[in-house]
Amino acid sequence: MKKDTTSKDILKSIIKDISKYILHFEITQIELLDTEFERIESRRADIVAKIDNEYILHLEIQNNNDYQMPYRMLRYLLDINLIAPKYNIKQYIIYIGKEKLCMRNYVKNINLDYNYTIIDMKTIDCEYFLRQDKPDALVLAILCDFKGKNPHEIVGYIIEKLQEYTKNDIKAFRKYMLMLEELSTNRDLKNIVKEQEMLSTLRYEDLPSYEIGMEKGIQTEKLAIIKNCLQQDLELAVIAAITELTVEEVQKVISEI
Repeated sequence: MKKDTTSKDILKSIIKDISKYILHFEITQIELLDTEFERIESRRADIVAKIDNEYILHLEIQNNNDYQMPYRMLRYLLDINLIAPKYNIKQYIIYIGKEKLCMRNYVKNINLDYNYTIIDMKTIDCEYFLRQDKPDALVLAILCDFKGKNPHEIVGYIIEKLQEYTKNDIKAFRKYMLMLEELSTNRDLKNIVKEQEMLSTLRYEDLPSYEIGMEKGIQTEKLAIIKNCLQQDLELAVIAAITELTVEEVQKVISEI
């Protein structure tokens, strides 16, 4: 993840929301720490941050059972301790995999007794987040198991509610959509988020991924929408429905871009 100003702010918001609604503790001050460590191989922890200048929070969002995870977490602990030796370190894995959780959360032998906490998102009802009536909680619903429900419908509902909560505050809506897009990558739902985003009733120029086109031969707005859809790898039929063009017309525009 690029640590530019925008992504840092989004990441801090995600940390606060995960802490509040999943880990159940409030935090106020967050300082992101560099998490790229190198020994034999290069590796990066998902989230490492100094919280309220009191302790270090290490979060990993995991979508499969990795039986080496206890050792990876232990190595992360040692590396984080090197860059912040004066602070206690709290480690959590947020497990969002489809398979039943069966990873260990400890390493134990004669000389070592180490453990951390795993949160299994399958044990948290998606409705818990959807009922919160708060956009911060609503965004986290993307990490839940949808229990067989159509992901297009769930994502569409989340975006619709985000529109409702933020009303005419375009800046707030963009922030929550960026958070939703960031979290959706962990469940391979980013394309669905992009598709539902494009199908929403917002003006296209208000979307986070919107780019203005300046080509001839077609309306500027539709050309920009087609370019944006191509970046999201949407199917031609979906692009045609969004732009109210035929598939043949869309194909012609694409060939001219």
